[in-house]
Amino acid sequence: MSLARQLAERITALHYEDLPPEAVYWSRIAVMDTVGVMLAGAIEAAPRILEDVLGLHAGSGPSLIFGTRRRASALDAALVNGTAAHALDFDNTADLMGGHVSATLVPALLAAAEAFGASGREVLLAHAAGFETGARIGSAVNYYHTEKGWHPTATLGVFAVAAACARLLKLSVAETETALALSTSLAAGTKANFGTMTKPLHAGQCARGGLMAVLLARKGFTANPGAFEHKQGFFNVFNGAGNFDASGILERWGAPFDIVAPGASYKQYPCCYSTHAAVEAALNLVREHGTFDAPAVARVDSWTPARGLAHTDRPDPHNALEAKFSVQYCVARALLHGKVVLEHFESDACYDPALRVLLPRVHAAASAKQYAPSDNPFDAEVRVTLTDGKVFCASVDQPLGRTAATPVAPAQMKAKFENCAQRVLAPDAVAAALRAIDAFEDLDSVREFTTLLEPSISRSAFPTNRAA
Repeated sequence: MSLARQLAERITALHYEDLPPEAVYWSRIAVMDTVGVMLAGAIEAAPRILEDVLGLHAGSGPSLIFGTRRRASALDAALVNGTAAHALDFDNTADLMGGHVSATLVPALLAAAEAFGASGREVLLAHAAGFETGARIGSAVNYYHTEKGWHPTATLGVFAVAAACARLLKLSVAETETALALSTSLAAGTKANFGTMTKPLHAGQCARGGLMAVLLARKGFTANPGAFEHKQGFFNVFNGAGNFDASGILERWGAPFDIVAPGASYKQYPCCYSTHAAVEAALNLVREHGTFDAPAVARVDSWTPARGLAHTDRPDPHNALEAKFSVQYCVARALLHGKVVLEHFESDACYDPALRVLLPRVHAAASAKQYAPSDNPFDAEVRVTLTDGKVFCASVDQPLGRTAATPVAPAQMKAKFENCAQRVLAPDAVAAALRAIDAFEDLDSVREFTTLLEPSISRSAFPTNRAA
């Protein structure tokens, strides 16, 4: 029996009543967090350019284009909204999948739910099923897969989206098997494009691709059921013989659900997660000693794991997107301002004079600690040396929010949502959206929720970052 078939059997057999309360809770948190960053990202250049290219400004279809009052087909909405959800790199991640998961799942699920009349409860169930599928397949191919240069958000996220949308639309086992197999031909995305608009496009493309696979499968489209394990299938093509282990994919299904343990990682700062421990270490220094004056700093040293440093060692970022992937920039912002916020990655913020004084003095290097592939390398150490010779050091083992066991406080998660959503919505609309999310499983129709997210003014009135 094919792997796609065995996964399909588990996906279709999963019911809302089977989910532990923690899985429902964390799926609801994922919806809140993703909707927030999707609203904030909707005014960025990447989704706006995509809209222009797709010609969506006429506005027809069942599914909301976030940040506007326009609606489009479910596929186009998933593409644009998925790109918006990842545009700020402020969305959650999943360790086993090795990428950003809810930024692919939630846009596709909301678009499909609007188009096909699904409920909030059905979306939460589908999200848990998709999260589990992405994690289990990720466990077979990582970390070789991501170190080879694939971007798992897209290459593995497409399977998560296909699983989730198949469950949402109640596909049969055979149809779900086909959707998963078909998705092996829709997996794409290289890490070479990190720091550009193409990275968030990966999430949008993945959201659209997974949903399209489901819509095709339910109409009778065909695919090779053995497309994962075939000698020219996904595992062998993307990882190569000897560089994957599919034997454990099915063994731990739902025991526990990956969304419960370890759970998703949630970001407190709108930049690459591989910078977060260093940012927290720098902020701990600020909490103890106050913000630092750039001319008074002789040198800053940041040590982070080599795996993350490979794509965050950018000593001289020249636009907002590059700054999100610069540990030097993020640490400098934390030391200068005592915070790292959305405004630090807008327009020409990377040319702030005080920042440009400090930035050349921030040096990033790989930590000496050696990690096994299964380890969780998100620690950091930051040392600040002043011109008068004083030295201050701080270290962080793991950023807050890295797992469900060390969550960001609920009040802080809601504050993040409010900060993001208020880029598009009026305060009363933000409050109404939060109330709806708190009772998401009671929504008879997701359309009731998305109507709350329509801004009272045109998105063209909002500023946007056109850097990169």
